[in-house]
Amino acid sequence: MSAEAERIAAIGSWEWGAESGRFCHSSNLTRIYENAAERAAGDELTLPSLVAAEDRQAFAELANEAANGGELSFETRLTMKDASVKYVYIRGTAVYSDQGEAVGLVGTVQDITDRKLVELKLQESVERYTSLKKYNHDAVVSIDLEGRVINANQVAQELTGYTVSEMIGYPIATFTGWKRFVPHRGNVDASEAEIRHNDKITHKDGSTREVLTTLAPIIIRGENVGYYLIIKDITEQKKLLIEKESAESTNKAKSEFLAMMSHEIRTPMNGIIGMTDLLLDGDNLSETQRSYLNVVRKSGETLLAIIGEILDFSKIDSGKTELTMETFDIRACVFESLDVVSAKARDKGLQTEVSVDPGVPKLAVGDASRLKQVLMNLLSNAVKFTTAGGVYVTVVRCEAERGKIGLKFTVKDTGIGIPKEKSFKLFQPFYQIANQFTKETEGTGLGLAICKKLAVLMGGDIWLEQSVAQGAAFSFTVALDPADASDDSAVQPASAAQEADVARPLRILVAEDNKINQLVMLKILEKLGHRVLIAAHGIEAVEAATRDAFDLIFMDVQMPGVDGIEATRMIRERLPAETCPVIVAVTANALKGGPGAVHGRGHGRVYEQADLYEPGQGNDRQIFRKMIMKQERSDCVD
Repeated sequence: MSAEAERIAAIGSWEWGAESGRFCHSSNLTRIYENAAERAAGDELTLPSLVAAEDRQAFAELANEAANGGELSFETRLTMKDASVKYVYIRGTAVYSDQGEAVGLVGTVQDITDRKLVELKLQESVERYTSLKKYNHDAVVSIDLEGRVINANQVAQELTGYTVSEMIGYPIATFTGWKRFVPHRGNVDASEAEIRHNDKITHKDGSTREVLTTLAPIIIRGENVGYYLIIKDITEQKKLLIEKESAESTNKAKSEFLAMMSHEIRTPMNGIIGMTDLLLDGDNLSETQRSYLNVVRKSGETLLAIIGEILDFSKIDSGKTELTMETFDIRACVFESLDVVSAKARDKGLQTEVSVDPGVPKLAVGDASRLKQVLMNLLSNAVKFTTAGGVYVTVVRCEAERGKIGLKFTVKDTGIGIPKEKSFKLFQPFYQIANQFTKETEGTGLGLAICKKLAVLMGGDIWLEQSVAQGAAFSFTVALDPADASDDSAVQPASAAQEADVARPLRILVAEDNKINQLVMLKILEKLGHRVLIAAHGIEAVEAATRDAFDLIFMDVQMPGVDGIEATRMIRERLPAETCPVIVAVTANALKGGPGAVHGRGHGRVYEQADLYEPGQGNDRQIFRKMIMKQERSDCVD
């Protein structure tokens, strides 16, 4: 072969004498090996150096065998100086003397890099396809244009109960139970696929599985030659979906039941507490009668608190609690929480102190009512379990996410303390620690569990401090948003002039279908000096509001026929904004998303939870005063 032909064919020729060890070769062979990494500049080529170092022993054995009469065929992988790889194929055949003895080898070396790379890519593609079929979680069956099985993977065998050898050559319907299964015919684009939902496949043992099937054409050189049938077993997913739907249905029924029980239990309890309040205002009660009535009122409030905690925990636990973001005064929030327990603390002779670090801002944006709920729970527990000394509250800044205000609240007491072995259960639902003085427990054991969930909901956490020498100290953190300076006016208390202005008798409409609640609200409001009209249902409320002028409407949310929400909308539609009275939602339903979730909006102002009155939630007369002082003739609940 000429040198030019060798160059074009990427072939170099060589000769090797077995006895002399002499090795000679063509110039093109030098060109093939000139950049080999193992070959130093100027080194002469030898027979062993034709292959990579790791292949030389095997190559030498084959060369010796061929030199004794035979042929040599060897492929090796060379690393080049630029780190690239070159593949060469070495062939050789024995050379004989005139006497017929083998005296050496003659052969060629061909650069097969391009061909080898194509083969490797093809091999990689085949291996990828094989691995895809072998390790796929779905059954993969290849079928021809007549629907007969060509091949299948292991999952297909497990899904049908038949081995691949049993399936090959038979219609796919034999193993799937799809009697009318017929693939598409004609030219099909590679992107086309048929997806069948809600199929069932029959196993060899007669059992069935729910599956989702995809039929994809096999396109070779633009021609449709068969199909891949991909079968996904969705039996477990379907079971989970059914279980999920069942759980959601159960949860909805539970929520509706809690909402109904909340309304049905709280309504008569509110009547008991309200009428007890009215009786306690009387002048002709003996001390014995007054003590009995106080017991009745306290028992009613305790029952309402228990119901409230159970509902609150259920609501938080189901993820339906949402924070109400509003600007509030941090210090006022702490002092208002302390006010709730201050009377009981004074009765027990306990000292109460509040310390707020100067670094704590005046205002912040967050859910003040939820923050108070956590504080009041911790303060109530502290007073309950302390007989001497005091209860102390501290507030300091702490780390928080960028742009947030981190606050750490600590409530410390000098009470009986909490044993370390019981501290890890404190935040578990329904866990109670008995008061060692009374040997009794109070409440539901949900208070701290609710505090834990609320603290986390507000971007923080709650824990029991372990380093307290006497009593107990609970700390919790929250992450609040900074308030704008312009928000300062939104939290300013009403001036004395404003209070005097709203002290005038108001014309109030009470829309309430429950006769006990009607009587309670009527008597309380009349004792406050206001004129009251009762509407027994929504239509009557709408007619009264559009007929007479009112300063304030207390609107029961749940009424037969037209409910409070619809009645409010009708009033807004019929009255101009400037004459529309303030409307306050009245509800015994404590579940978020239920009828109690009523907020007001008028001229840009939004009435949030402070305007949602739940009878019996505290001192009704104080709450009514708060509601009435908010009334503005230009505002109306929507």
